Amino acid sequence: MMAGAQSTTNSFNTSVPGMASGLMAGVAAGAMWGLVFIAPRLAPDFAPVQLSAGRYLAYGIVAAILVAPSWRRLTARLTGREWWALLWLSFLGNILYYVFLANAVQRGGVAMTSLVIGLLPVAVTLAGSRHAGAAPLRRLLPSVALSVAGLACVAWQSLSAGGMGSMTGLLCAVGALVSWTAYAVQNSRWLARLHSVSAGDWSLLTGVVTGAEALLLVPASLAAPMAHTAQQWCVFIGLVASVAVLCSVAGNALWNHASRVLPLALTGQMIVFETLFAMLYGYLWEQRWPATLECVALALLLAGVVSCARVHRGHGAA
Repeated sequence: MMAGAQSTTNSFNTSVPGMASGLMAGVAAGAMWGLVFIAPRLAPDFAPVQLSAGRYLAYGIVAAILVAPSWRRLTARLTGREWWALLWLSFLGNILYYVFLANAVQRGGVAMTSLVIGLLPVAVTLAGSRHAGAAPLRRLLPSVALSVAGLACVAWQSLSAGGMGSMTGLLCAVGALVSWTAYAVQNSRWLARLHSVSAGDWSLLTGVVTGAEALLLVPASLAAPMAHTAQQWCVFIGLVASVAVLCSVAGNALWNHASRVLPLALTGQMIVFETLFAMLYGYLWEQRWPATLECVALALLLAGVVSCARVHRGHGAA
């Protein structure tokens, strides 16, 4: 935000409309990010490193175009520490995360990957329970328990259907979980420190840096199989461009807004919407209705978010 903007904690404690906009931004970001789980299925003939390189090169190009008019103003406000943070956050939350996730989806399937990534609300909530604006951990335990119960239902459904996937896919999903948890925690801390850079501009700067880092993936992408038809290349280009705009530019900007106006523990719970939308898109892709146990899981996951929001609203009012 501009110089007079409030910090994350102050915004939460004094502005209920700010909290509402943060919640809506978190839900919308989840809707955008859920599309990421379907993308590898739409281009199964391309290696995960090619999907990651294509997505983030496109993200970098779009971000550079959007940030160009204010580039000098923004860069004048950044020190070496902020640039190092952008390099590290871009790698953790974008490059490394998506390589892991694309591998997990292609090797283990959407259901298994959604299950493991669905642990993000629990992981980030626990990591953020000691941050400013967060409710005491003991008051967060019911919402965490609801989330864990919902994920347990999804796990049981996946195992009973034989959909747990390969061990390699599972390990890649765990890698994605760890890398994005670290990103969410560190990104929230930096957004709380930066009062002269808006959440949207921080997202665009992250995109420019991510695009530069994606250039390092080009040699590995060229080493992967390149024998594709013209139609497959058209699908690939359209897919990575769409994912870059919707998931990276729009989704990250929405998430940064939510991270700035909500406490980290509540922000962590908002990540559950990525899982919910990923599952919804998966059902549409598979052309089926969710099973009974999956419906129970969805209800429990939503209940966990509502419970966490109520705890933080009461905590902020107090």
